[in-house]
Amino acid sequence: MKIPKEMIFLIVDDMDNMRRSIRAMLKLIGYGKDYLEAANGIEALEILTKGNITIDFIISDINMPKMSGIQLLDRVREDKTTRDLPFLIITAEANQEVVAEVAEREVDAYLTKPFVTATLEQKIRELLEKQKNPPPYSLHIRKARDFEEQGDINNAIVEMRAAASLNDRSSRPLRELGRLSLKQGDIETSLKFFKRATEINRLDVTAYHYLGQLFYRLGDIDRATQNFSRAMEISPRHTDRAIDFGKLLLKQKNLIHAEKVFRLVLRTKGDDLDVKEDIAVAASIHGLNEFAVRLFKEIQRADPGRVHLLKRFGMTLYETGDTSTAIQMLEKAAVQGSDDMELLISLAKIYLKLNRPVRADKWATLAVRLDPENKEAKELLDKCM
Repeated sequence: MKIPKEMIFLIVDDMDNMRRSIRAMLKLIGYGKDYLEAANGIEALEILTKGNITIDFIISDINMPKMSGIQLLDRVREDKTTRDLPFLIITAEANQEVVAEVAEREVDAYLTKPFVTATLEQKIRELLEKQKNPPPYSLHIRKARDFEEQGDINNAIVEMRAAASLNDRSSRPLRELGRLSLKQGDIETSLKFFKRATEINRLDVTAYHYLGQLFYRLGDIDRATQNFSRAMEISPRHTDRAIDFGKLLLKQKNLIHAEKVFRLVLRTKGDDLDVKEDIAVAASIHGLNEFAVRLFKEIQRADPGRVHLLKRFGMTLYETGDTSTAIQMLEKAAVQGSDDMELLISLAKIYLKLNRPVRADKWATLAVRLDPENKEAKELLDKCM
């Protein structure tokens, strides 16, 4: 390992003045031969993967656009060439969500803004000393990782058990034991380890997600939902897996629990229109129509420009029995996409059901013009005569 003054530091922060400030502090304490900067995780990854520059130390903010510091850390740890790089996280506030992210990944070190030069120097020294002389706990975890990569799950479990015995305050070895047991198909043991992980660390989001998945596999939907809910309460960033769980429930026709899961997601991500749209579309496809209609209305009020939703919104309104509003939405959609065969046929069908053949004829005619060989369109046009 290089001495600090010979290292190349990568400073990642979306605030230009913060990058300059950290750079100045490093120069003041004589740390660093060179300094590279990135405004977000994506730019940092580009620097790390160039290959012509060897980064020795990463200092990264946690909240950044495009890719956060935590996402960058995950990507760095996934790559064998970078996963052992010293990584110092900087955060504006150590709130529950940040503490959960840090605890879950057991990051090398983190600093809370604002900080002084002496504090930065102390953290870097501590981190480098730990890298140079890793404690037995860390060595066992690394050995477990190596065994798992070689496909030797049994020895990986042995090493992870040894790590757990050396640090009874960390949930990471227990969480990893749960994951490794799951790889062996031992669900009962896996459940036991994940439960113990959450008992030791009430903020272990990943363990709660695994528990949610396992309880679902065991058919215990209530406990699955409880664990996904707990994960989202801790860290709203982890909503993707909860949404996937809700969609899975929809496919299983478990509409009541699916809606419950989606409501939990929206409790923390209700202002995110992309999340709301994703849920609304999934709910409408699988028959959760009244819930979907409410979401579509909220999306339309917040962003009328999302015209691509008009068709799905209109079809869902029709399923709920609101025919007049449904027609308005579908006709607006038809103006935007006159080459949508499904939409034209749907409008013709609806007007025929309403005993309005003249209006039906308009849409059936457009459908036949679009595809003269379409059997359904031709049959609808005949019915309009």
